[in-house]
Amino acid sequence: MSYLVVKWIHILSSTLLFGTGLGSAFYMFFTSLSRDARAVAVVVRYVVIADWAFTTPTVILQPLSGFYLAHLAGFPLTSPWIAWSIALYLLAGAAWLPVVWMQVKMRDMAVAAARSGAELPARYWQFLRIWVALGIVAFLALVVVFYLMVAKPS
Repeated sequence: MSYLVVKWIHILSSTLLFGTGLGSAFYMFFTSLSRDARAVAVVVRYVVIADWAFTTPTVILQPLSGFYLAHLAGFPLTSPWIAWSIALYLLAGAAWLPVVWMQVKMRDMAVAAARSGAELPARYWQFLRIWVALGIVAFLALVVVFYLMVAKPS
């Protein structure tokens, strides 16, 4: 595969990864603040689906295409910008994995609350606080990775 095709795939998948994450976070957070269990149940359900349909494939595609691009361009993987990109990507992934698990649990809590006509439970709000904190870590890590991909500082 040519460098240009792999680069296009890498940029497209990074856009999907970042955009899906940011959009999902926005809708899930602000819908949660509405405290409407029915609305939260619907939105979190779709956030979970979006994570499996868009985020998961791009999480896998990003390092594969990135390593292949580095190989094609002749960049050593020991280059500081590549090493930092890998470390920050792993940090973002370490923050994302518990978020995925929490989203499934939050979806289930919201569905149960909506069905019974109850408010979202206290555990939902505990999870939301952790979800936001981990989301900020992942977001900032990926912003720096984007910078490193573009600037390739020495």
